[in-house]
Amino acid sequence: MAPHAGSPSTDRCAQAESWLHSQALANLEELDIAYGICKPEINANPPLLESVLRSASTILVAKIDHCDFPFEIAPPMNFPNLNKLTLFNISISEEVFHRLLSGCHALESLYMADFRAPGRLRVISPTIRSIIFRHSKKVELVIEDAPRLLRLLLTDCNRDDRVTIRVIRAPNLEILGPFLVVVSKLLLFKGISSVSSTNSMRTVKVFALRSSGDKLDAVLNILKWFPCLEKLYVTFRRCRDKRIEPPYDPLHPIECLETHLKKVVFKSFFCYGKQLEFARFFVLNAKVLGIIEFEVYNEYSSETAAYQRMLLQVENRASRDARFEFRISPTKYGLIDMC
Repeated sequence: MAPHAGSPSTDRCAQAESWLHSQALANLEELDIAYGICKPEINANPPLLESVLRSASTILVAKIDHCDFPFEIAPPMNFPNLNKLTLFNISISEEVFHRLLSGCHALESLYMADFRAPGRLRVISPTIRSIIFRHSKKVELVIEDAPRLLRLLLTDCNRDDRVTIRVIRAPNLEILGPFLVVVSKLLLFKGISSVSSTNSMRTVKVFALRSSGDKLDAVLNILKWFPCLEKLYVTFRRCRDKRIEPPYDPLHPIECLETHLKKVVFKSFFCYGKQLEFARFFVLNAKVLGIIEFEVYNEYSSETAAYQRMLLQVENRASRDARFEFRISPTKYGLIDMC
């Protein structure tokens, strides 16, 4: 709802407009615009001033919070030196999002959270290297052409109606995740989900996911997409999804387990039931592992670690060089530290 003429909100908007046109901001390098939190009864944020989107040749870092982008924007957007862009709790149309990225000629880092977008968000950028996408509602993110993209990180995208990811062209993507295995919609290369030499992601070296302990088959079927994976991070958590996953076929070995996977980290590890079976599979089948880390959040003793090593059958490990480390996580579910 637009503010009435003469209201305090109108006065603040007029004052902000005068600031954005001020010569004192001629060499501005960092822009941080934070509007008030939206009103629940109208489910809308204040509209973003179009002055913000005009040419700003000196801005290097920009952050825009709690606002709604105009559905259409007449003046061209041009941010030739913008390197880092943060967009938090905004509404934006597909076309305006595309024009915004097209106007960022040096953008390397893009952080997006709490998005509301009626269509798909297409990323076409020759410069972008890192994308963090968090907790957005019914959004389809399409990495259409990002030749320099190295990291695609997704946090709190844990429900089936939250986010769909399509990776069409990201030839240098190395770090991906974390995904919730049973509900995430990860579509690789125009939605082709069956694995073959033509659609696997051989560039990905680091992958993180969240899973319940009884979803081993689902995880193994996903790992077929990443034949050159070197580091795998698994956070165990409760998942209510009861769908039956296609079984893993042991007659078709997973390439990364045979030749590349060097490190596995299990977070929120309790070492019982399905979690134990899940971890034991990697102990017995990852042939070039250098280290497996188990993060727990209860008090831990050397006797407990020795007992769990016995349950994991570490004496029969596939990689004789593999080391096993147990450590206490600072929180119940830990943090995904992908590096």
